[in-house]
Amino acid sequence: MMPGTEKQKDQTINAPAATVRKAQKEDCSRMLELIHELAVYERAPHEVTVSLEHFIESGFGSQPVWWAFVAEIDGIVVGFALYYIRYSTWKGQRMYLEDLLVTEAWRSKGIGGQLMEALKQEARDRRFTGIIWQVLEWNEPAIRFYERYKVTFDGEWVNVALNDL
Repeated sequence: MMPGTEKQKDQTINAPAATVRKAQKEDCSRMLELIHELAVYERAPHEVTVSLEHFIESGFGSQPVWWAFVAEIDGIVVGFALYYIRYSTWKGQRMYLEDLLVTEAWRSKGIGGQLMEALKQEARDRRFTGIIWQVLEWNEPAIRFYERYKVTFDGEWVNVALNDL
């Protein structure tokens, strides 16, 4: 999904277009596999502790807290973008992009862009005031990908978490 060499750009043109659609309950197992792949890439595989049951309930139960788009090629999910609604007292409802991932074999083929366009359309349709997310400062390929969208990087805020409840 990241810009690459000229050869990779040529492959983008020849790559089959992915089908991007809203995630369904049946996609959760594959999405969780991709979440594990992302955690390995981000050097934190031990941090993934969510169970498949909790993941499914959180997205498809009686009160879903996340929504997602999946990208599939030949019926296989090769990427996803998962978001939830964040409320800003200054800006109102905003889309929070939790994860956007394209499996390694399918990166640099335009699939990340297809997922990003689906997110942007969803944000417009739902009348959100913007899309926000985080990216690790060392993840240069992701940063270059996001820069194509003329995003603003904020170096002021510090991440905070309370994990021991």
